Amino acid sequence: MKPFFQTHPAPSTRARRGLGRRALVLAGIAAALLVGGCRSTALDVKELGLTGMAAESAYQYPVHGIDISKYQGAIDWDAARDSGVAFAWLKATEGGDRVDERFAENWRKTRAVGIPRGAYHFWYHCRPGIEQARAFINAVPKDRLALPPVIDIEWTPFSPTCTKRPPREELVREVTAMADALERHYGQRPLLYIPIDVHRDRLVGAFPRHEVWVRAVRDHPDNVYENRRFRFWQYTEKGTVPGIKGEVDRNAFAGTREDWKKWLEANLSR
Repeated sequence: MKPFFQTHPAPSTRARRGLGRRALVLAGIAAALLVGGCRSTALDVKELGLTGMAAESAYQYPVHGIDISKYQGAIDWDAARDSGVAFAWLKATEGGDRVDERFAENWRKTRAVGIPRGAYHFWYHCRPGIEQARAFINAVPKDRLALPPVIDIEWTPFSPTCTKRPPREELVREVTAMADALERHYGQRPLLYIPIDVHRDRLVGAFPRHEVWVRAVRDHPDNVYENRRFRFWQYTEKGTVPGIKGEVDRNAFAGTREDWKKWLEANLSR
């Protein structure tokens, strides 16, 4: 048998860069699995005293995480990681010109402690999608170990500046414009966070190419979302996590630990 270097030529510079990126992604996956694979944060669902179908169903998923914004204040990310938080979605932007005051800090610290994290944008119905995409891109760095970006689409009846509820065609068009711009820039297809009312009112059957993050705090999403598969599930806004003062949204990944490993490998930036 010939030596390896004789039968396999040395990789080109481009190939070496590709191998380096691959190694970085795999290292990120390994770190993520150490965080999300050593213990199950689903135990907190029972500790919260939640009842009903949502609590029981969420308890069955092994991989759990959180979503946060400036309202959680300063976070001890080491404590959150050690408690078993497997992923975190961080609010980055809102509309076309607002950046969450703690985004940069949370973005930096979650990476430092090894928690897989992604950034989310709070949708503003009174501004074109492409403008909102630019605001997000200006605020959120490219990062090979970041989860895909998220567009959070909610009705805003208490907004002081925009309570508009656009028709389905307009909403789909503008969200698509933002989603496509983010995919071009980051090389990742964004997820869409869609609560029950927005889904029911406008988006049943829309966005079949995008994975969806749903919200259902009283029942399993399959029982309240029509014609919608989901990848992440926000099952309570009253969660508790070591290192975070007060309540925090808790989320489950819809799959097994092996599914989580495969999802990370497919969705971390290249």
